[in-house]
Amino acid sequence: MLLAMAAAACSVRNVGCGVPEPLKVKTNDAEAAATPGGAETGDPTMSGPKPITIVFLGDSLTAGLGLLSQQAFPALIEDKFADEGYHVDVINAGISGDTSAGGLRRLEQFLNPRTRILVVALGANDALRGLTVTQTRENLTGIVRAAQLKGIQVVVCGMEAPTNYGEDYRASFREVYLKIGLEFGNKIVSVPFLLEGVAGIPAMNQTDGIHPNEAGSRAIADNLYPRIRMVVDSIGGGG
Repeated sequence: MLLAMAAAACSVRNVGCGVPEPLKVKTNDAEAAATPGGAETGDPTMSGPKPITIVFLGDSLTAGLGLLSQQAFPALIEDKFADEGYHVDVINAGISGDTSAGGLRRLEQFLNPRTRILVVALGANDALRGLTVTQTRENLTGIVRAAQLKGIQVVVCGMEAPTNYGEDYRASFREVYLKIGLEFGNKIVSVPFLLEGVAGIPAMNQTDGIHPNEAGSRAIADNLYPRIRMVVDSIGGGG
């Protein structure tokens, strides 16, 4: 069960929210031809731009618990790209109850040549599952580094701890994402809080007060889309 994140969103400093520098990964001509967004293949029927694949690695917030699949924010972001003429494929890799440790364990399946952007939205369940803030930071850092080694651009979405965990813990938890933003700087895009403008607002959430409803999901998509679109543009995936 996702941690009770219905507490009002805190004001968090915006760290490293610029467009990340493109990661330089050496490839030969054959590899480039087989890489999404790379050179065209020798088959004339396969010429033209290939879609950029964006993987959303997260928990029930990403999976869209309580919503139709097309109402989850990753699907809404894919719709926004399509509306603007971009060639983008979105993979919703959200699993209810998942932690940063679980995300790190299952990351390998998404580290393939098709994946160009990884959006990480994990950590909300960590304390509930007994992970320390140090473990959360190590897991998230491991996810970022593994993706970067494959030349994948990364967007990290911050989370907030609930008020019943005390201010000391909440501050330490918040610092996990701030420190990741400082460590990687403009090599990643940092989103301070995934649920900014959604958490703690009844009209934006389902009756459990935790998971966004359709309106809340759209608000998340509206917030994330411009940041992700900048990354897509930076790697040459414009429509």
